[in-house]
Amino acid sequence: MSILNLFITSEHNNIELRLSKALTIESVKARLEPITGVSPAFQQLQLHKDGVFVTSMEGDPNAMLGSFPIEDYWTIHVIDTNPSKVKGQFNDVSLVEKFEISQEEYEKRTDSVLAFKQRNRLGRFADAASTSSASSDKDQLYDEAAQTMKVGDRCEVDLGGDSMKRRGTIKFLGKTEFLPGLWVGVQYDEPLGKHDGSVDGVRYFTCPPKYGSFVRPDKLKTGDFPEEDLFSDEDI
Repeated sequence: MSILNLFITSEHNNIELRLSKALTIESVKARLEPITGVSPAFQQLQLHKDGVFVTSMEGDPNAMLGSFPIEDYWTIHVIDTNPSKVKGQFNDVSLVEKFEISQEEYEKRTDSVLAFKQRNRLGRFADAASTSSASSDKDQLYDEAAQTMKVGDRCEVDLGGDSMKRRGTIKFLGKTEFLPGLWVGVQYDEPLGKHDGSVDGVRYFTCPPKYGSFVRPDKLKTGDFPEEDLFSDEDI
């Protein structure tokens, strides 16, 4: 089999990923960087089977993944060898120096978020009728967009800005408990999501971890969007 389903683990990640045996170790590390947050230069890859260490995958960066004794559902564990890394620097909030200000002083500031909302009549400072009208317009927009969709449709999500377009399959269409309005639950083709279809303890659909996401209906379109070939010659 030229495509393998593998588990990728690191200090802060545990996901399932498909990789081609034709990929070089250098290419594998490049693919793992956005998932693990570890630069390829500091990645040390270890191959495990059922929790048992099999071999180190270091050495020739041009060696192909298939040159190692690897099978479906084995695990590639990524170790961060960066000597300047401080343990817990990205998830230990006690290491962050905090700026604190009293509520009274904060309310006097003119450069705060609160002052901005007051000037622009946003949030709790917005005119009730204006807020209701805007909400109604959005609901109508979502309803109209959702009329062309159904569960099972292939789709392409465009979040705008610098975000890349993502392809996937619609797994849920309707209202949720976490926010009002209409939402579309999508299972992406790659681990570019935030969850497994469950939010705040409520399951709306089921998919692998990090493959699921909820978007507004106006942020995607349905159609003939086949799964992209992630293992083309350009990637080898």
